[in-house]
Amino acid sequence: MLDPFFCEKLAKLVINYSIKIKAGNRIVIIGPALAKDLFLALQVEILKAGGHSFSIPQLEGEDELFFKYASDNQLVYFDDIYVTMAKEFDGLVQIFGDYNIKKLSLIDPKKIGKTQLAAKRVEMLKIFSERETKGELKWVIIPYPCQSYAQEANMDFYSYSNFVEKALFLDKADPVHEWEQLHKKQEKVIDLLNTAKKIHVLGEDTDLTLSVEGRIWENCSGQNNLPDGEVFTSPIEDSVNGHIRFTYPGIYQGKEVENIYLEFKDGKLVNATADRGEDLLQEIIKIRNANKLGEFAIGTNYGITKFTKNILFDEKLGGTIHCALGRGFPKTGSKNFSTIHWDILKDMKLPGSKIIADEKVIYEEGKWKI
Repeated sequence: MLDPFFCEKLAKLVINYSIKIKAGNRIVIIGPALAKDLFLALQVEILKAGGHSFSIPQLEGEDELFFKYASDNQLVYFDDIYVTMAKEFDGLVQIFGDYNIKKLSLIDPKKIGKTQLAAKRVEMLKIFSERETKGELKWVIIPYPCQSYAQEANMDFYSYSNFVEKALFLDKADPVHEWEQLHKKQEKVIDLLNTAKKIHVLGEDTDLTLSVEGRIWENCSGQNNLPDGEVFTSPIEDSVNGHIRFTYPGIYQGKEVENIYLEFKDGKLVNATADRGEDLLQEIIKIRNANKLGEFAIGTNYGITKFTKNILFDEKLGGTIHCALGRGFPKTGSKNFSTIHWDILKDMKLPGSKIIADEKVIYEEGKWKI
């Protein structure tokens, strides 16, 4: 059973810590209609802070019907209203939840790929990134416990709800204080990484190098994701060389791509294979600039110990790294723009796994050496 105060506690954390809205701010809330209680709790906290909310609940069955009946022209249509929101709104809260994770399993990957090509979508993402970089727009992604995610995590709903609550520090007396403490702990790591020029990753079927010289590393502690716990940057676009095999399946719109293997030369993918879902992988990397790495990150949340097939939690797993194909982060210095940003994870707790920064081992078999 979901804690009756879960939505209230999460909404307070989002509005007073992550977004920190001011009087007059306009905030859009997007998420599944099943998260009605969380929509309402967020609206209450926005009103208390003197802001204005605009909700976009997504209906059950909406995505499936779209892909079933949309023509090619409709697949690449993207409404101006989203461009307007990117230009004018002060914040975005996106709720992660779903009644059926597998709802798009029978959809042709080419159809899914086409939706990323809409010119207005590209325009919206560019505006969003530019305004975020300038500090004009804040955003955060948050979870809503639901049966489908519990099932994917191989948990009953009650256990999964407790898992989510603990990952968010909502079981603590002062969740804000807990996230502030995590931020302080990660500052030591950030200070070192911001001086690094070259990163070398070694592991199972992995030997990958990338330059991060001059790039900014981000200390993730609840500002854009809840739960959180990672440090990341965007590598210099033409610097990625070598190969990497990912331990966990890459999940894109509910579809799983297993045992992904990627080879890079001078920043671009030259080979990409998977044991399952390779057709989707090949469609994804056809998207403009999705054949480059937009992110390199290290998970730091050792309180999240289980892979749940939910990237909002999984990318924070202590003892893992993740790389994202596609869009980088302008605030880190990235020049790589794409309509896609797809995170894929690798277990770094296995024997022989290392991260080397400028010839110094800083991370080995899931543990920091600094």
